[in-house]
Amino acid sequence: MNKRSGIKSKKRILDAAMRVFAEYGYAKANMRMIAKASNISTGGLYLYFKNKEDLYLTLMKSKMDDFAVRTMESVKDITDPAEAISTFMAMTLNYAKKHKGLILLQGRELGFTFGLEMKRKFFKKQRGLIEHIIRQGIRSGIFRKVNVPEAARIIFGVIRGFVLSIVVEADALFSPEECSKLLLNGLLKKE
Repeated sequence: MNKRSGIKSKKRILDAAMRVFAEYGYAKANMRMIAKASNISTGGLYLYFKNKEDLYLTLMKSKMDDFAVRTMESVKDITDPAEAISTFMAMTLNYAKKHKGLILLQGRELGFTFGLEMKRKFFKKQRGLIEHIIRQGIRSGIFRKVNVPEAARIIFGVIRGFVLSIVVEADALFSPEECSKLLLNGLLKKE
């Protein structure tokens, strides 16, 4: 098998795994079901992944990496830091809504600590992006001086609260626009 077809096969498996996990949950899904959904033999599936946990963690990492690239791309050309934070928050909250099935699976079935180290690295990188935007805003005079790491943690706390609401209290979800307005009015200088 050449490298290109191996990459295509792995992507096909991950896409199928996403559908199977979303439909059956982690506990009820098995490698045979995922192999069938990805149109590959069960033995072939084990060439790519050691077991169901390895497959699931790879799927989660793939989603996190995809999201990290999307957020970096979406804010890289935005010069207004307030707009960059609004874009970041809107993307994050809308991505969470779009992938609600995975979040429900994580929260209800596996617990949010499943794959914890991978999540910590992801969150640290995302917080770093927010910190960078806040620092730019302070340097440009658009944002008032704040404790930058603390401000980034607060923004992430709001985002995590949103994600937790998807699992616990779906009717408590709020709009990304209103969330950004509320948070930014605390950062913007008063005229």
